[in-house]
Amino acid sequence: MKSQDETLEDWCRALLQALELEDVEIDINEVLALAGVAAHSVVRPAAPLTTFIAGFAAGLASGSGQATDAVAMQAAVGVARALASGYAATEVSGT
Repeated sequence: MKSQDETLEDWCRALLQALELEDVEIDINEVLALAGVAAHSVVRPAAPLTTFIAGFAAGLASGSGQATDAVAMQAAVGVARALASGYAATEVSGT
């Protein structure tokens, strides 16, 4: 029986292949960590929404030549993580 990590890696590879993105490298742990921050700092459904928007932003930046795939993803994930982390703080303080 496959482990969860092996299943996620297989699924990621299959999805990338189906979307003709075989050359794109995905840091699964980074994406899952971002989802965790969004789920715990905002609300649980923010996890898939946040990761989708970060990935979309990274794709636009990469596709337009503004940055490499890796730099675009790192920047988008960083912005999303900071915003989600800060969101919890602003909700608690009421600002």
